[in-house]
Amino acid sequence: MSTLLNARELKEQASIVDLLARLGYQPVKKSGKEHFYLSMLRDSDTQPSMSVNDQLGVWFDHGSGKGGNIIDFGLAYWPGSTFNEVVGKIQSAAEPHLLQRTLRPRRPVKVRNYAIEEIKDLGTHPAITNYLKNRGVFDVAKTHLSEIYYVVEDDKGLRKLFFAAGWRNETGSWEVRNKYFKGCLGNKAITFIPGDLKRAAVFEGFLDCLSWLKENENTGESLIVLNTLTLIHEGIARAKQFSSIDIYFDHDPAGHHATKDFLTALPYATDRSAIYKGYNDYNDKLVAHMNRPPLNDPFERKPKGFSY
Repeated sequence: MSTLLNARELKEQASIVDLLARLGYQPVKKSGKEHFYLSMLRDSDTQPSMSVNDQLGVWFDHGSGKGGNIIDFGLAYWPGSTFNEVVGKIQSAAEPHLLQRTLRPRRPVKVRNYAIEEIKDLGTHPAITNYLKNRGVFDVAKTHLSEIYYVVEDDKGLRKLFFAAGWRNETGSWEVRNKYFKGCLGNKAITFIPGDLKRAAVFEGFLDCLSWLKENENTGESLIVLNTLTLIHEGIARAKQFSSIDIYFDHDPAGHHATKDFLTALPYATDRSAIYKGYNDYNDKLVAHMNRPPLNDPFERKPKGFSY
């Protein structure tokens, strides 16, 4: 009798390429380990902008800037479903590929084809600096992020050097991000920054956390950053120790459902996403306000009858 893979085993063993094939999607092109698809998460995609690295078990949609593991994909693909419903749908859609575990050799959790070469203070590499300045968080990020330089080795033994802004999670692994890539070097985990023993603020990702810190730097809350919505249960477990909890999740279907799950588990928590109403997330609001033209711009045409 076959046994369904649980959520952790799905993340470690399941093939995203196989799942997409079962759902009726085939890659438009392949390049090395990368499979490129027309994004099925957006209606407007005309170029193959969604990439899948099945060996690492990750995907990234360049058009939306979102990515993650197979369950992150399910949460985005089935926006009306809860976390447990998504796990069930992946289990069902993956048949018969994943159910006969005794007949299928177990894949490793991760293929460690990278090595971190160097960790530097923020502000060394102009490309990382410019990226964070364009996101409006460079100044506040100085005490929270580092520059991570790492090499990735392909099947032929060729090594390529990459760099990104790095945010450390609780396992000591690095959530890395630059203009073109979002991923994790090591094991996914939440990030917890201790502060006030009674009050906590909860975020999906570190850019939103840093955006909030830019506007609330001295308020002192403890900070919980999920780093992926698949860790919502870990985030809820950590948040239970606080009597006051503010939630800042994205204004997309996955974010709405994560908020609902959080409030169901901790009904005294407060959804604060109205602060960035009209934007997908806190950082989108910060960037939009940063790029607005200043009031009373001297180069603006003066209305009739107006004088300085």
